[in-house]
Amino acid sequence: MLLNKRLSVFYFLNLIKYDLVAIAVYAVLAGTFDHFWIFKSITIPLAVSAFIGTLLSLLLAFRTSQSYERWWEARTVWGAIVNDSRTLIRQVQLFLPENAAGLGYIRQFAEQQILWCHALSQGLRKQPWTGTVKDYMDKHAISTLNLPNHLLSQHSRTLAKAAAEFELDANKQVQIDSTITRLCDAMGKCERIKNTVFPRSYSVMIHFLIYVLMSLLPFGLEDKSKLVEIMLTFMIPALFICIEKTSILMQDPFENRPTDTPTTTLSRTIESNIREMVDGDVVTPKPEQPAIYYIL
Repeated sequence: MLLNKRLSVFYFLNLIKYDLVAIAVYAVLAGTFDHFWIFKSITIPLAVSAFIGTLLSLLLAFRTSQSYERWWEARTVWGAIVNDSRTLIRQVQLFLPENAAGLGYIRQFAEQQILWCHALSQGLRKQPWTGTVKDYMDKHAISTLNLPNHLLSQHSRTLAKAAAEFELDANKQVQIDSTITRLCDAMGKCERIKNTVFPRSYSVMIHFLIYVLMSLLPFGLEDKSKLVEIMLTFMIPALFICIEKTSILMQDPFENRPTDTPTTTLSRTIESNIREMVDGDVVTPKPEQPAIYYIL
């Protein structure tokens, strides 16, 4: 996720550099040859370019809105994961007895929840298992493809054992199970966002229209100033390219990019909160301040 005070213009320009180069080359060539030879007699009404520009604006407005909705839903879901993770540990602390066996179950819930958050974060980004997740996989010789779902099943089995051992009240058991269910719902929403591909044909159509606008624009502008014509031929399509690339970056919030939902940072925050709740007075390390302009 980008940080408000640290934005990298160079990162964004690097993503659209080839489009900008193509637009710049065409703007210079079209703006130059439009004043010479047969090209000087070619005139396309500016209303045609205005019509295409209006159509592009409508399509990009819809595209940007849908992309932002996906990005914001992902951030909202992970906000709910933070809250439900704290709630789960708080519930087991309140509902289970404070003896050695009860504390053992509480710590088991805590470790499983921390592991679940890191596994979900790494799984969504299709990263190799690392850290505590990899250690858990190696220790238990687990080869499941959906480790977060496996860990939620472990939550349910742990809850069933604790309920049977301590004769847990049914209402309390239902409350804990409801929290586990909400975590499962959040996992499903993240997987839906990750696995639902934004229609490629939509991007191709917008990109095609931008280049059509770029092609027609110099033949509808005034020919009095060559430099102004070149600048306008470059700037207008470049602005549309920037808007399109912004929407593309937002539409996929789990791709290990600066614009991602910061699942790694949120997982570390959850781990810090849970360990503080379970260990009591033990001071947990604060997350390191990023030295770059974004957090993951």
